[in-house]
Amino acid sequence: MTWKDSLKNNVNNVEKLKAFIRISPEEERDYEKITKHFPISSTTYYLNLIDPEDPSDPIRKMAIPSIGEFDMDGDFDTSGESQNTKMQGLQHKYTTTALLLSTNKCAMYCRHCFRKRLVGTNTSETLDFIKEAVAYIRDHKEINNVLITGGDSFLLENEMIEAYLQELITIDHLDFIRFGTRTPVVFPERIYSDQNLLGLLSKYSKLKRIYVVTQFNHPNELTDEAVRSVQSLLDHNIIVNNQTVLLKGVNDNSETLATLINRLVKNGISPYYIFQCRPVKGVKNQFQVPLDEAYDIVENAKKLMHGHSKRIKFCMSHETGKIEIVGKFNNEMLFKYHQSKYEENYGRIFSVKLDANQAWLKPENVVNN
Repeated sequence: MTWKDSLKNNVNNVEKLKAFIRISPEEERDYEKITKHFPISSTTYYLNLIDPEDPSDPIRKMAIPSIGEFDMDGDFDTSGESQNTKMQGLQHKYTTTALLLSTNKCAMYCRHCFRKRLVGTNTSETLDFIKEAVAYIRDHKEINNVLITGGDSFLLENEMIEAYLQELITIDHLDFIRFGTRTPVVFPERIYSDQNLLGLLSKYSKLKRIYVVTQFNHPNELTDEAVRSVQSLLDHNIIVNNQTVLLKGVNDNSETLATLINRLVKNGISPYYIFQCRPVKGVKNQFQVPLDEAYDIVENAKKLMHGHSKRIKFCMSHETGKIEIVGKFNNEMLFKYHQSKYEENYGRIFSVKLDANQAWLKPENVVNN
């Protein structure tokens, strides 16, 4: 059975969910309403990680719908992606980086997804689109790296992945290519069982450095199978980085967070960022942790980490740029632009006196006075 055959067994309705968790009649009614707006889909592998006796299980929170998804406080496009879209499927927000939205497909629809507005919609995967996007990148010599994401870029057919690589490796001013994927976490067999995929990644990594950027959010996700998928990438000369999202009820605990990051390093995965959860509609009030509390969680976690784990940066992907949450000083919180949409903000340090329970920076907080 191939990985595509396995995906056919995905749990994509409430009735199928009953095989994995207990669902009350009231929950069933709520889930049916939610999934009409925000679809459900998960691999059986990932659902089997849930403790069915624990309603607060962290894997359950990331995979199973909640009535809180009807809370429309927030925004669907918190990072201004629409403003930075140059053509279908291509974003260019930061000077040196191009982002390719290669597909809207995922092996598992995360309930905290910041692209919730796109989940489950149709996507166009054509070579014509690739060539148009590559032409843009070729013409913009300031771009030195590309992130192929989605959705999940490893849900593309191998032929499509190779089509991207064939085009991108011919651009001299690109230093490296990244694939954004959660398949090592939610669908590891996609990687370790597919020698064709591993072979083509190995082939092209000799011509242009390839990175995989994934998202482990809880130690329970680092199963033997997940580690096997990561090791198969490492064995084929692919560097694996991780971006964790700080999520209420999942990893908003210093010991949990430190355990996760230390285990990532132990298994050859380089911790990259811890991200503040974005204020997305249907996500914000379920998963966001107030900034003041979030900063303390991350700092206390660092006390339990070794040097390699402490390379992480705690950031938010704001509309104006990637902003690092640096520290506290005189009842204010310090921030620094790690990446910026606007040149004048590069490296700028600023402070904000936060409102009670404030979990995101407001437009007036980031004005350069």
